[in-house]
Amino acid sequence: MENSNDHYLWFLDTLVNVRVSVKDNSDGISVLEHRAYQNDSPPLHIHQNEDETFYVLEGEFRFLIKDEEYHLRNGDILTAPKGVPHTYKIESAGGGKWLTIIHGSDFEDFVKTMGRPADKIELPLRHGAPSKEEAEELTRKAAAFHINIVGPPLH
Repeated sequence: MENSNDHYLWFLDTLVNVRVSVKDNSDGISVLEHRAYQNDSPPLHIHQNEDETFYVLEGEFRFLIKDEEYHLRNGDILTAPKGVPHTYKIESAGGGKWLTIIHGSDFEDFVKTMGRPADKIELPLRHGAPSKEEAEELTRKAAAFHINIVGPPLH
């Protein structure tokens, strides 16, 4: 069931639903629901101001947090602490669906800045690996939201 606060965006190759915005509560909690294709993997990155908690709703994921690998599936939860490099890769053939829960607005604001309104409530057409210019823009914009890109996606 969708609530009235649902706000769907296409962010890179993912569909993001802003389930709870930091603007909707006094505790500064953000809850974003993501859906992505198999093999989706963001660049290795660090959130300077926010812990990022992942709750897997559907699919199988491989996470890298610092030097440790974790394998998660439906119902599993994991936190990437602020200041620690992390990324994930969706390994299930049907893609994956998960929640990110964050205290703060940096990540939510970054997604809203880089995303675009979803024309349909489905995954966007695959864009694939960004060009050099797109990667540089992503890195620059991420830094404006205290997110530092420090390495490649998982392969």
